[in-house]
Amino acid sequence: MWGTNLRIVLVVLGTLALYTLIANKIPQVQSEVPQTLTLGPNVTTEQLVAAGEKVYNGAGGCTTCHGLGTRAPNLLTDEKGQGPIGARCGRREPGKTCKQYLFESLDNPTAYVVAGYQPIMPVMTRQLPPEQIWAVIAFLESQGGTEDVTGADIPASAPPSPPGGGGTGAGGVAGGSTDPMTLFRAAGCVGCHKIGAEGGNVGPDLSHVGARRSAESIRTKILDPASSTARGFERFAGIMPKTFGTTLTAAQFEALVRFLAAHK
Repeated sequence: MWGTNLRIVLVVLGTLALYTLIANKIPQVQSEVPQTLTLGPNVTTEQLVAAGEKVYNGAGGCTTCHGLGTRAPNLLTDEKGQGPIGARCGRREPGKTCKQYLFESLDNPTAYVVAGYQPIMPVMTRQLPPEQIWAVIAFLESQGGTEDVTGADIPASAPPSPPGGGGTGAGGVAGGSTDPMTLFRAAGCVGCHKIGAEGGNVGPDLSHVGARRSAESIRTKILDPASSTARGFERFAGIMPKTFGTTLTAAQFEALVRFLAAHK
């Protein structure tokens, strides 16, 4: 009797230890955490600009491509004699103000692609919450232009970023869904990666990623995109966002990892 109970206890403890080990490998800590912003309707323009600068240089990952003048246009300095982004954004698309153009660039980046560059920018409205998106827009407008973003631009229904990150809220992206393809689309993966016939060609085709990467390798790559670069995609190194560990819940993250690992 005691021997049987002891074996049961050991099995339970072993199972708990295994799941603790797995849990410690799941995001939430290792990825870059979007800064918590508390921006309400009474926020000032100066506060928006200051917050936007921090997001631009931090969680937004904007400096990975913008500023080099090779993979994406310079935003904070002159771009081909047109000045910084705030000075030229209102002239990009006929009928669109600077604010409208910048929001479109973050929400639907393939709608207008600057000549000479490839459509490689991810959909940032899927990576950052509304208050951070509008803070970045205010910051970009301040670069040679006039800031006209106000607290009224931030959707009243948009919840503030939770303490410690989780840019899309406690439910993760896609309303908390753990359906892999829903996540693959909602997280913006299809903008760069292909699964079957769906997706882009900026990053490696993931239709058979499980044949060349283990589940652990896939976890590492999602949490730390700079940990490796696929051959032939060196020029795109650094484009993949580093925030999936906080924008996805643990359950979503594991569902996506298992889904990709099963694609042999």
